[in-house]
Amino acid sequence: MKKWKLLVCLVAMSIFSLSAGVSLADEIVVGFSGPLSGPAAEYGQDIVSGIDMAVKELNADGGITVAGKKYTFKLERLDDRADPVQAVNNARRLKGGKAIAVFNGVFTTIAPLLKINEEKGNEFIVMAYTSTPKLEDLGNSLLVGTTVTFMPYLHTYADWALKKGWKKCAMVTTLGAYGDENRAVFREVWTKKGGIITADKPANYYTETDFSAPLAAAIATNPDVMLIGGPSATTALVVEQARSMGFKGGFMMIDQAKQDYMAKLLGGTQQMGNLIGTGGVVSVPMPGASTFEKKFVEQYKKMVTWECALNYTGMHALAKAIAAAGTVEDIHKIRASFDKALAASPMLGDKYPNEVFGITKAGRLWIMASIQTITNGKWDPSELHVWWPKTQAEFDKVKSLSVAKKNPFIWYKQ
Repeated sequence: MKKWKLLVCLVAMSIFSLSAGVSLADEIVVGFSGPLSGPAAEYGQDIVSGIDMAVKELNADGGITVAGKKYTFKLERLDDRADPVQAVNNARRLKGGKAIAVFNGVFTTIAPLLKINEEKGNEFIVMAYTSTPKLEDLGNSLLVGTTVTFMPYLHTYADWALKKGWKKCAMVTTLGAYGDENRAVFREVWTKKGGIITADKPANYYTETDFSAPLAAAIATNPDVMLIGGPSATTALVVEQARSMGFKGGFMMIDQAKQDYMAKLLGGTQQMGNLIGTGGVVSVPMPGASTFEKKFVEQYKKMVTWECALNYTGMHALAKAIAAAGTVEDIHKIRASFDKALAASPMLGDKYPNEVFGITKAGRLWIMASIQTITNGKWDPSELHVWWPKTQAEFDKVKSLSVAKKNPFIWYKQ
């Protein structure tokens, strides 16, 4: 009996080992490198939480089928503290662990990743959560931009402020490539429309928490409105500190900062006064947004932001592209299959927290921009800006497909 028991145990262990080996062989690894510690840690955690939630859902549904074979996903996450050198080191480490894609949410660290991700034999897709238009100019064949370009935001912000009679603007946005480009583009947009820039005092929203010096210099120029923004937590500090220093004017927030998250930190919208920025995830009444919010809060015990929502849909879009490509090894074919997968099955707001209709040739997903204002401390309804259509027929098709029927649709013509 003892011999039989030993034999049964050995057979069971062998079966377990074999099944474990098959499971490992059938995993698709995706990576994340971003700030998981330091002042921008909340921002990075939101991104990785969205990816994590999508991975768990995909695996719970049995994964995806690629060329007749089932695969599940494994997420590997590494902290780079928004440091470009560490981000590159992380990406190489993740690729060494067989990651086919690396998610990153800071342009300062995305740009160096796009210098190494096309190396022959070491290719990986960069899932880039950044709104800078320079992303597409880099001409990377393995790029997927998972959020909206900031151009619709900056033009709409300028029109909103000038319509209020505000001509003088001081800029106190974050340092780094993303913040630098926002300020440069906004300066051009604002001055062409007749506005005046009174001060340009950037600060590092990723490492600093005291913004009194740049704010004092900006407020001394007596601006009507300020362009501010970076990660939401530190942007809330900028608003709080500006008000405590006596600033009564309006705020325009570059799109990285999320006003719904800031309102939670600030105890409401009163301190924001008159402000324009991106609308919150649930400010657009899509069934998928409400469902996503409920599930996300239950699992991660924190509020929903666009960081988690857009990277969640980005992960689902990646899974669709892999299945459509019919390969887990040909990285170029997977990237090329995003268009095919999304054309066949757009990601709509009945199932997802936002909608994805396709992808540009340069690699940015077709996602509508949600813009919302606060007037005298109270939220106004959000608007949906559609930026990719070239014709009225293309714009009308987006409106007909979308499940978000209650909010105004605006065609942002580039």
